[in-house]
Amino acid sequence: MSRPTFRSPGAFDTLRVTGDRGVLRVVIDNPPVNVLGLTLMGDLAALLEGVREDADTQVVVFESADPEFFLAHVDFTLVDDENATADPTAGAPAGLNVFQALGEALRTLPQVTIVKLAGLARGGGAEFVTAADLSFGAIGRAGLGQIEALGGIVPGGGGTQYLLNRVGRNRALEIVLGADLFDARTAERYGWINRAVPADEIDTFVDRIARNIADLPDGTIAAAKQALPPQDLAAGMLREHEAWAGQFAKPAAETALRGGLAAGAQTREGERNLEEVMRSVT
Repeated sequence: MSRPTFRSPGAFDTLRVTGDRGVLRVVIDNPPVNVLGLTLMGDLAALLEGVREDADTQVVVFESADPEFFLAHVDFTLVDDENATADPTAGAPAGLNVFQALGEALRTLPQVTIVKLAGLARGGGAEFVTAADLSFGAIGRAGLGQIEALGGIVPGGGGTQYLLNRVGRNRALEIVLGADLFDARTAERYGWINRAVPADEIDTFVDRIARNIADLPDGTIAAAKQALPPQDLAAGMLREHEAWAGQFAKPAAETALRGGLAAGAQTREGERNLEEVMRSVT
């Protein structure tokens, strides 16, 4: 029996994928809060690998089935999975850990990638948003935060390098060390996302820009991406991984992550105010 392709219904446990005239729509659906666990990371990696060679797709739009949460963050319970972090480069390109590899697979995709951010994205979820080509946030609903410092670590999935490239060093330090939740208007002003859009207009807005791009004459997207290539972040990624891995190995990180889970992280109520939850245990 042939293996289902990334476009096949039911090909993924945590993603719903549909295509229409060059636009691939990927709906993230991993209840209860779209935590970025191993299954979801595997599904995203497989989708990105499959779409990379798909000549029928010009634009990939990512959104969430959950109106409150886009991508919560990397699953805190991975602290109990020795295989998840024992060899952080397993299956990843040379020099990258598995979290960085996911972001780079997205950032280097030949198609145009768009995030429709109508809920919250923190940690690894925020890194995913920042790795996309274009990201648009719903005013009053979208939120972005790099919360890793509250767990005694630093972003380890490309976040430090993506932020440095997008917002500059001073604001990147504010985001990483301040560990606050940023609303759509502030994220837009900082350059973290492309634009803040009224919540009741974001569906129409993203549909229009995705369709406009997909309908461009043949070769236009490839030419634009050739003229505007993603920055080479190899050296910075290595620095980030060393900083992240060094902190993750310390007892403080384990204590903070376990404490966060005990205090309500990865529940809907806890995730609504995750910064307060994590500060209560650090």
